Amino acid sequence: MDDLEKAILISFDESGTVDHLLKSRAISYCQQVKDTTSIARVCIDRLSDTKFVQVQFWCIQTVHEVLRLHYSSINPEEVSYIRKSIFSVACHDTPDGANSSRILEGPTFIKNKLAQVVVTLIYFEYPLIWSSVFLDFLQHLGRSPLVIDMFCRVLTALDDELISLDYPRNSDEISIATRVKDSMRQQCIPQIVRAWYDIVDLYRKSDPDLATLVLDTMRRYITWIDIGLVANNAFIPLFFELILVDGNSEHVRGAAVSCVLSVISKRMDSASKLSLLRSLQISQVFHLVVGDSDSELVLKLGVLITGYAMEALECSRHLDSEYVKGFSLDLLEEVLPSVFYVMQNCEVDITFNVVQFFSCYVSTMKTFSALREKEIMHVSQILEVVRTRILFDPMYRENLNLPDKIGMEEEDRMAEYRKDFFVLLRTMGRVAPDVTQMFIRNSVASALGSPESNVEDVEAAVSLLYVFGESLSEEGLRNGAGVLTELVPLLLSARFSCHSHRLVALVYLETLARYMKFVQVNTQYIPLVLAAFLDDRGIHHPNLNVSQRASYLFMRVVKLMKAMLVPFIEMILQSLQDTVARFTSVDWKEPKYSGSEDGTHTFEAIGLLIGMEDVPPEKQSEYLSALLIPLHQQVELLLSEAKDQNSNDSNTRTANIQQIIMAINSLSKGFSERLVTATRPAIGVMFKRTLDLLLQILVVFPKVEPLRNKVTSFLHSMVETLGASVFPYLPKALEQLLVASEPKEMVGFLVLINQLICKFSTLVRDILEEIFPAIASRAFDILPRDAFPSGPGSNTEEIRELQELQKTLYTFLYVMATHDLSSVFLAPKSRGYLDSIMQLLLYTSCNHKDILVRKACVQIFVRLTKDWCTESNSGEKVPGFKTFIIETFATNCCLYSVLDKSFDFHDANMLVLFGEIVMAQKVMYEKFGNDFLMHFVSKCFPAAHCSQDLAEQYCRKLQGNDIKALKLFYLSLIENLRCQQNGNHIFR
Repeated sequence: MDDLEKAILISFDESGTVDHLLKSRAISYCQQVKDTTSIARVCIDRLSDTKFVQVQFWCIQTVHEVLRLHYSSINPEEVSYIRKSIFSVACHDTPDGANSSRILEGPTFIKNKLAQVVVTLIYFEYPLIWSSVFLDFLQHLGRSPLVIDMFCRVLTALDDELISLDYPRNSDEISIATRVKDSMRQQCIPQIVRAWYDIVDLYRKSDPDLATLVLDTMRRYITWIDIGLVANNAFIPLFFELILVDGNSEHVRGAAVSCVLSVISKRMDSASKLSLLRSLQISQVFHLVVGDSDSELVLKLGVLITGYAMEALECSRHLDSEYVKGFSLDLLEEVLPSVFYVMQNCEVDITFNVVQFFSCYVSTMKTFSALREKEIMHVSQILEVVRTRILFDPMYRENLNLPDKIGMEEEDRMAEYRKDFFVLLRTMGRVAPDVTQMFIRNSVASALGSPESNVEDVEAAVSLLYVFGESLSEEGLRNGAGVLTELVPLLLSARFSCHSHRLVALVYLETLARYMKFVQVNTQYIPLVLAAFLDDRGIHHPNLNVSQRASYLFMRVVKLMKAMLVPFIEMILQSLQDTVARFTSVDWKEPKYSGSEDGTHTFEAIGLLIGMEDVPPEKQSEYLSALLIPLHQQVELLLSEAKDQNSNDSNTRTANIQQIIMAINSLSKGFSERLVTATRPAIGVMFKRTLDLLLQILVVFPKVEPLRNKVTSFLHSMVETLGASVFPYLPKALEQLLVASEPKEMVGFLVLINQLICKFSTLVRDILEEIFPAIASRAFDILPRDAFPSGPGSNTEEIRELQELQKTLYTFLYVMATHDLSSVFLAPKSRGYLDSIMQLLLYTSCNHKDILVRKACVQIFVRLTKDWCTESNSGEKVPGFKTFIIETFATNCCLYSVLDKSFDFHDANMLVLFGEIVMAQKVMYEKFGNDFLMHFVSKCFPAAHCSQDLAEQYCRKLQGNDIKALKLFYLSLIENLRCQQNGNHIFR
């Protein structure tokens, strides 16, 4: 053994016994040898000597790399030597036959790599240089089954590496593939097909593995060769004989099935395809699917039968002649029973193909004026396939009930798997509503009536009813289209034996919620609805997951039907008493409910009910007091405990306070501003007391972010509910919230201020003048004055929070400017920040990456110009502002920023920004007249090399009344200046 073989063997060693340094040296040595000019000859010579498969593989792989990467630079004589040597090995035609036998009888990976080398030569040389490659192979097939095996591997590799469109190809590869296929069709395909036939016929009994390999190779080539070479009186009988004879190898039978599928899937015109399908007599294989449903043969037959049905259907859709179309429908009728059997009885992974076929078949029914009896029967069978296929596997029953990790994964998998079947169900609901409804009615009735009904059957039946609702119109839902008048009451009164299972309970509640519009019209069923949501089928279900979902769905039901539920309020509150008690009597040391949001939807539902003006005032006060007083007491207790410095369990306590705040917040959503401030002010007093109490949380827990967020959220609600009567509470609240120093909390604070401004406008001027200096000071302390860093490492949580704060700050400034509050900027306490704010807005209007933010800043300048500047010259309201707008804003934003090449006029948002910039110029001219023109036209335009003629045209457009014409002219002006390479001005 020489050094190269030793190095190769060491480099391939995976035993872990070889020293790491020695292995690295071996790999390095092998690479050095690879880099020599004669490496291909060295490898071929080594192939004839070595007995080690590692060395064989390294040599063949190296030759492959040399050809693939350096073919064009190799000496033609060297290529010829490689070609002859490799082909001799592949055809078992070497002087030393034992050597080629070692390779051809060797491991699969060696033979496949050798086939890749041959294909690489075909890629570069066929047919111009090596025109006889396939014919030469055919002459050697009789030498040994090993050569047949290698020939099949070459054809398979050729398909994988070049021909098959299952892999992405570039234009060069497609061109070369076309060249190879065209040459093969002209030269050798008929001979290859003949050889396939002879080999399969010869070896199907004696060497079934070889026959299978040939059939698998054929399957790939049928798609592009002349179909007449295979769809004939020789091959078709052979295929069916291979499939039908029970004594044949299952692998051979399965490979023959795949060949027949390739034949029927061949692209051709519909008339020719119909003739082909009729000649196949596919019914010969129908009886074979009634067997072992898990066998590979049955699975392949399922794919074949479905493929055949799809082709027959396509023929019927594309043939014009009713007479000829009838033949394709006959074929379809013949194969459909087997398709249904396969789908219902075989674990066949062809879901998409089957659903696609059924969808196409059902779609054809849309063209029928009325469904015939056989179509009705087929729809019923398709529905049964859907029902069967959407069933959960019973083996996961307990996992799904918990649910644990396995259960959640299975639920997610089934949700994805079911999508196509549910689309099919909705299609059938529209095409054949009566049949679909009757099937669903029978499924639900069967699930209700049978003591043997299990979780999976019930869940599937109710899921069918749920999905069917998506195919109904609004009117159909309200009026109870079809059998809904029977189904909805049936479901409402249902109590399944397996109702305790999470899956059944959830789909039951979701389905009830979907059909509530029916109950809106048929109000006699309201008691049944309330019972279903309030008893152990819903909010009182033992599974917390179901109980929480029931609370949410019940809230939606109340929102939809609250006026109809007034007579039932007492009963509802009584039923929910224990749920409400969780929030009013829970011991904060008990972690069971800590931090859980379970129940907040229940409070929202109660709020929606008792917040209606239909409820008598005294009753309304009674209900609300009964809810708020215990919650107040609970908060007071927890705050008192928190003030005790020796008290532990602060995390549990704050979690319970969060829970109570969320409950009160949810409750308040049902009360309108008009009710609590005008018609029933006593209710408003209760919420004011609540607000006063909850604001104490900010004092006791000044730095607990989750509590601050919850109180802020409640304050948002109170702004909407209490209206202007919230004002006395704002100073205290804002003072506490302004203590926040983190960007994330500042964002929440500014959002609250924006809400106050949008709702109350100038009424908040005094409050704003007090807090604005603190907001500006904090913002300028933590926000960068220039752009945020970009590139690797810049997308951190901290940077994202600062970006969000900056964006919210611009919104805040915009809201102030557009709600008549620009005077706040000029207040004595705020005046010191005015220059910094103007510079920030100016920089942003010219440079910010978010175009919508730039637009907002331009709009702020326009509004400030309107507010602070008059058409007369009688003194300046804001000294220096006019000069700043004319000389700085107009120059940098209105001219240089749009001249910059980064300002893309093909971008829709950029065009909107450009429109605002043009509008700003119009406003400046209206306010400043010739002062603006003198600077902008007489100084800025010449600096940008604008001609006198264009400047004069601009003046005329600006002085006119057509803003659209001004915008179009200014756009052409900017593009004209850009052509003179004036688009690189730097903003200062």
